[in-house]
Amino acid sequence: MNLPTRQLTLGQSRLAYDDTGGTGPLLVCMPGMGDLRSEYRALRPLLQQAGHRVVTLDVRGHGESSAQWPGYSARDVGRDALALIEHLGAGPAVVLGNSFAAGSALWAAHEAPTRVRGVVLLGPIVRDVPAPWYAKAALALGFAGPWRVAFWMAYWNSLFPLRKPADHAQARAALAANLREPGRMAALRHMVSLSKADTGALVARSRVPALVVMGSRDPDFSDATAEAHWLGQALRTEPLIVPGAGHYPHLEAPEQVAPAVLAFIASLR
Repeated sequence: MNLPTRQLTLGQSRLAYDDTGGTGPLLVCMPGMGDLRSEYRALRPLLQQAGHRVVTLDVRGHGESSAQWPGYSARDVGRDALALIEHLGAGPAVVLGNSFAAGSALWAAHEAPTRVRGVVLLGPIVRDVPAPWYAKAALALGFAGPWRVAFWMAYWNSLFPLRKPADHAQARAALAANLREPGRMAALRHMVSLSKADTGALVARSRVPALVVMGSRDPDFSDATAEAHWLGQALRTEPLIVPGAGHYPHLEAPEQVAPAVLAFIASLR
């Protein structure tokens, strides 16, 4: 189901989102960097059918949101989620974040605990992980020339080791087209370059109820299962490990992820 794009203006920029509507409990879903809000297309209908109001947001710099912002940190994106919750007037919300936006969900809960009653962290990247010199060199080279979109898309395409969605080709074309728009790759490059040290330090102080969902073959980690258990222990929760899935467990295995998300939300009541 295609929903109309709505906009929220913040300063000189705007956020784009869509909204299933309804009076059910509010869920705000944020994609990771270098992707679009449509990454929730498999999970959203399952959550909506369970009676929830599901809002998906293009994070700053991406999708139909403005390309240029004064900052692109996980904390900045968390504040965007809070601004959207306030704008909708329907909180408190459960905030879902994929990849770096998992950190944004934690920041939103930290800064406004009365507006965020729980967080779902999907393929979460919430701390700096040491990378070998050749990986850093490859990243710098990948963003350095006119091949930068092709470089990112090749990486993105590797994140689905279990199965690619039926509409994967269409999603890939839409993402590539978006990244070719002026300012998009600059925003993405800035996000990629930022340290996550502040978010990593926040994890131990977080008190929000959390669900951690990790694909066992997420290529962003040398040992994704160990990373999930570290984060689960820090947040006092048992992680859901999706066997064989990569960085998008909610796209590769929505039939496994949705029941866990719904059970977690039900536990908050």
